Amino acid sequence: MSDPLHIVCPHCTTTNRVPVARAGSAPKCGKCHKALFDGHPVELDEAGFERHIAANDLPVVVDFWAPWCGPCRSMAPEFEKAAGMLEPAARLVKVNTEVAQNLAQRFNIRSIPTMTLFRGGREIARQSGAMGATAIANWVRANA
Repeated sequence: MSDPLHIVCPHCTTTNRVPVARAGSAPKCGKCHKALFDGHPVELDEAGFERHIAANDLPVVVDFWAPWCGPCRSMAPEFEKAAGMLEPAARLVKVNTEVAQNLAQRFNIRSIPTMTLFRGGREIARQSGAMGATAIANWVRANA
């Protein structure tokens, strides 16, 4: 029997223990009772970012973006599609670098969009530039 996965709720940030066999069958948060996966990226502030990176057993893909960035806006629907393709194997999140400037500085984000892949609280891969949904999914699968 394998250990359960720790999955952070995208709504209330509670960490849930979900049996691996149930991760793909629409698990709900034990606290707020909302779906742990809905096929959409999660918008995070700095506190939410810290919680998702530190407590998730899933790989977490972060899209560092800004609302004024044309390539970021063109990649947004593709990132949305990729979330539907990758959940529940990975959590996709978005961090607005205009709002979370400390995170952008801490992770040395010099161009946007930049995607970073975290596992176990550590950055394990990084990719800059806009990508399509299939390319995003392939990049995550190759690096996770």
